[in-house]
Amino acid sequence: MNIVLFHSTYGLRPAVRAAADRLRAAGHQVWTPDLFEGRVFDTVEEGMAHQEEVGRDELLKRAVLAAAPYSDRGLVYAGFSFGASVAQTLALGDDKARGLLLLHGTSDIAENASVDGLPVQLHVAEPDPFETDDWLSAWYLRMGRIGADVEVYRYAGAGHLFTDPDLDDYDADAAETAWRTALGFLQTL
Repeated sequence: MNIVLFHSTYGLRPAVRAAADRLRAAGHQVWTPDLFEGRVFDTVEEGMAHQEEVGRDELLKRAVLAAAPYSDRGLVYAGFSFGASVAQTLALGDDKARGLLLLHGTSDIAENASVDGLPVQLHVAEPDPFETDDWLSAWYLRMGRIGADVEVYRYAGAGHLFTDPDLDDYDADAAETAWRTALGFLQTL
């Protein structure tokens, strides 16, 4: 499977590279675009300030340009938190997308979005300060209405970015369960 994996608001940190290596070890080809052009951050607040400074349109442009050389292959779009929102936006706009793997995040859905059975898997903490229960319920229903085939996995008591071993959010058991489930999902595509 060809996968483009987008980083979180912290930037392209070691945990993202390790995740890509894990996917490669399972036989996938993986690209990890650096939307922040080498910048990494120690806090969510610093990363969000950088996102605001660069602007969502510019970040999406960078993501599209990074994925474009591979999109004819039928990509699985994947990402962590902010990167998941980017992955979702690109996948819903790419009629060749093979799947969407969301770790710790979702995004608004464009009014004109429509997919034909796109497989989507979401892994998110429960509760999650950035992905509230009300938001996730509405998101799930909307994704179904646009034609996505969605699976949602919740991890009680885990922190927001529970798959990143370098953060306080890390939860080893939840991370291993999420990765095992995600790798199984990718095998079905």
